[in-house]
This record gives sequence, structure tokens and C-alpha cells, in this order.
Amino acid sequence: MIKKITVFFLGLMLLIPFHGLAASDSKIRVDMHYIVLSPAEDGSTNMMNMVTYSNTSAEEYKGDGKDEAVLKVALPEGAKDLNFLDNKIAFKQVDKGFITTTPVPANQTVVLPYSYRMAKGTEINLTGDYPVQMMQILVPEGRGSVEVKGLVATSQGLFKFDDQNYFGYSIENIKANQTFTLVYNKDVQPAPSETKQSQTTSENGKNSAVTHTAPAFHNAGHLRMWAQSPLHRFNPHVFLIIIGAIIIAGIVYFAYFRRKARLEEERLGSDKEEKAFKLLMAKQKAIMDKIIELEDTFGDGKLTEAEYHAKLEAYKQHLVQVKLNLRNFVE
Repeated sequence: MIKKITVFFLGLMLLIPFHGLAASDSKIRVDMHYIVLSPAEDGSTNMMNMVTYSNTSAEEYKGDGKDEAVLKVALPEGAKDLNFLDNKIAFKQVDKGFITTTPVPANQTVVLPYSYRMAKGTEINLTGDYPVQMMQILVPEGRGSVEVKGLVATSQGLFKFDDQNYFGYSIENIKANQTFTLVYNKDVQPAPSETKQSQTTSENGKNSAVTHTAPAFHNAGHLRMWAQSPLHRFNPHVFLIIIGAIIIAGIVYFAYFRRKARLEEERLGSDKEEKAFKLLMAKQKAIMDKIIELEDTFGDGKLTEAEYHAKLEAYKQHLVQVKLNLRNFVE
């Protein structure tokens, strides 16, 4: 069951749109926090959590430096039987929850899966150390309902996954250290209207209806396709980032080398023009030297007047052509 829920959560991470970012200077933020509430045999409440933490900095995150903690996870008062479900991440249980001691790589994401139980009828007071972009609260159909106090919750309606129906509720943009309360009642089922309407809860805990329609939850077929695909072992969030990075890198690579080739063509063209210009200048100088040499030769009486004028005219015509070609570089 835990494996199915884990794959289900990872599929949701791929498909759920992210609405806005919670403003914070923290290097760590929670992109998605999923909670599945269900009753245990002894009447207590099972709390299955799947939380995606992102390191938004370009450096490996090792915590705030005050202690060995990298990520800090606060559990509600009264939580018991903590079960951490990822043996690749080192963790330690502390007085008010647990901490991880495995660094988070730069610009990467880690997923913490864990569960605990709350006593029957206990209000669940949640407070996070990091800003949360979106929280999804899921309750199996027929297993009760959830009331949210202190924040606005939107009903996602009823949806089906792996032959099990769930009611979903979403909360967006939870600030760091912001406290709110979940009231789970296994004996009270969601009203039929919750499949079409949002619910909001004010600070004093009174519910009020919202007129807009809540967005439909995600197609279970899409989730099943991801779970059955060869890529299901990958974190979908990280997978999307990698694909996006490859696409962007390809575009940048193509643009860079296109620009480089164009600059090279322009440089070669410029070199050709410069060589042609220098060649014309050299021809002009050579013709002028020939004219001066012709005048000296005629002055020494080595040429007849007819020969002198014939050669001078030929030099002048050649000089005119060279100057016309030079004018093309100036104009």
C-alpha cells in the first residue's frame, strides 16, 4: 500500500500545476506536501506524509549551521509511532519531530516520506519550518472528512486511484512557521456539494461557501500511466527539471553556434574586403609610380612624344578604373 501511495504522490508531482511561489528568503522551500488521513483499527488517525523539499541555492545545503540538522520537520503535539520510509536519507527523532542529516544538493529536490498517528478526536495543529507552495490533503472515500481551521482550503472533489476513491483538499502558499489546524472526523463524510464547490475556513473556524467551482482533480489514468511507465522510478519533479534543462541547453547551444558562425562569416567577409582595398591602394600607388617613371623617361629623351602619350593614356585609364573601385569602399 505504501509503495502504491508513493508512486501516486510522485505522479501527482508531475501533473499538479504550481500556483505561485511563497515569498521567502529561505534557501529551502516545500514545493508539495501530501497528507493522507485515514482511521486506524484502534480509532487513532494515520497520517501518511510525502513532502518535496527544494534547495533553491547554487550551493549544497547543510542546514543553518546551528546544529547537525539539515531539514527540520515539526510534528503536531501528540504525534506518535513515527515511521520514516526512506533508508537513503539519514534522520534523527527529536523532541518536536525529526531532523535529517543528509545534505541537499544544489538546485535539487529531495522527497521525505514519513507517517505517524494521532489520537482519536485530537485536533491536528501543523506548523512548518519552510514555506509551502501547495498542500494536498487526501481522505479515502467513506473514511471521513477534514475541516481546515486557520487557512483557506479548496475542495478538489472525489477522484479514483487504483480502485480507491479519495476526497481531496488543497491549500496554497503556506508561509514558514504559519500554524493551522486539521480536524479529522472519520464518522462525518463530505457533503455531495463538495465535489463542485470550494470550502473556505476563516480564522475563527467558521465555514463559508465560495461561489466559484473548484478545479477538477487529476485524471487517475494519467497517474497510472506514469506508475506503469519505465520512468516511474524517477522523481517526476526532478525529471521535468532535467528535460527542461536539456531543451534550454539545446536552444542555447544552437543559438550560440549560429551566432558564432555568423560572426565568423562576417569576419571572413571583412578580411576579404580589407585585402581587396589594400590591393587597390597598392595598384594605385604602382600606377602613380609608373606615370612618374614615364615622365622621367620622356624627359631624358628615351621616348618619342607619341609613345609617351600612348603609355600615359593607358596608365590614366587604368588609374581611373582603380579609383572607381576604391570609391565603392568609401561610399
